[in-house]
Amino acid sequence: MSGIYIHIPFCKQACHYCDFHFSTSMKYKEQLVSSLMKEISLRRDEISPNIKTIYFGGGTPSLLNQDEVTKIINQIHKELNVDENAEITLEANPDDLDENYLKELSQTKVNRLSIGVQSFFEKDLKMMNRAHNSEEAHKSIQLAKKYFDNISIDLIYGIPEMSIQRWKENINKVFELNVPHISCYALTVEPQTALAKFIEKEIIKPVDDALAREHYEVLCEEMSANGFDNYEFSNFGKAGYYSQNNMAYWTGKSYLGIGPAAHSFDGKKRSWNINNNIKYIKAIESGKLPSEVETLTKSDRFNEYIMTGLRTKFGVSLQKIKNDFGQVFYDHIQREVSPLVEENHLELIDGFIHITPSSRFLTDGISSELFRII
Repeated sequence: MSGIYIHIPFCKQACHYCDFHFSTSMKYKEQLVSSLMKEISLRRDEISPNIKTIYFGGGTPSLLNQDEVTKIINQIHKELNVDENAEITLEANPDDLDENYLKELSQTKVNRLSIGVQSFFEKDLKMMNRAHNSEEAHKSIQLAKKYFDNISIDLIYGIPEMSIQRWKENINKVFELNVPHISCYALTVEPQTALAKFIEKEIIKPVDDALAREHYEVLCEEMSANGFDNYEFSNFGKAGYYSQNNMAYWTGKSYLGIGPAAHSFDGKKRSWNINNNIKYIKAIESGKLPSEVETLTKSDRFNEYIMTGLRTKFGVSLQKIKNDFGQVFYDHIQREVSPLVEENHLELIDGFIHITPSSRFLTDGISSELFRII
């Protein structure tokens, strides 16, 4: 199983918290789409031809029109063998999802929408500098359900001054609108972002980790009570609606990243494209790949397996560690796990290591304690 990630590096405006690569100028959009298609051709031999997932991320992929989306998907079908039941996701902003756009999008091969709501409250959206308002957030989902069954929305928790009650109201909107999948992320302060500068100038209050943890615990309780499975730390889905793209990423499957700043992984190597639209276009047009490659050591691959595995409900397999990494790594994990089991951070169930429910919010930190550093 392999996946394709397509990075669309355009946005209407910059969200205050975002440090992803994007441009607010659409000047080179046509050339960029052509370059994406050419890069797919140039790199067709880098990945298994059996493609199970295609994911349009960004940036804001909903700034592509129907024809542009179709061209890119058709190019993937031309160069690779795409499963007839492949999950094809497009990230979209609520302000782009009017009835006409949704109708046109439904006529492409896209069969899953990931809608970047972030919050249903005007105060939060203004603080984050989102391009949509609360009414558009609500309406976009109602309209999307007319054309798509498989819908996910993103929400952000840990927003300064967001009460537990307001956070619960955000979550309850998911249930009211009958959305089958949700991805939730803690607000993080990335260097050089507008959010970091506003906090430094005391315009916005600092992010409170204790509040974020409380929000996350409320989230897990509410989602579980309403039939959602927390199959990965940030992802909650009803039966039959797990994101296959997310599942592939967190279970170590290979993927090919197309577009400026896109990352790729083949199990042993990781590569990433240059994060400059013009330089990317010029390189691709001349037949060159503007990317850097890192070959992962056995310790790198082990640490990555620990990090990703513990984030999922499936956990980390002791047998897989022994088979894939050898006795030295098996002995290491057995030794490091024991004190964390005693401290009730981890539990061993049928040969699999899992994070305990009470320590779920600490997953990344606990994972790092199991890393093997050489």
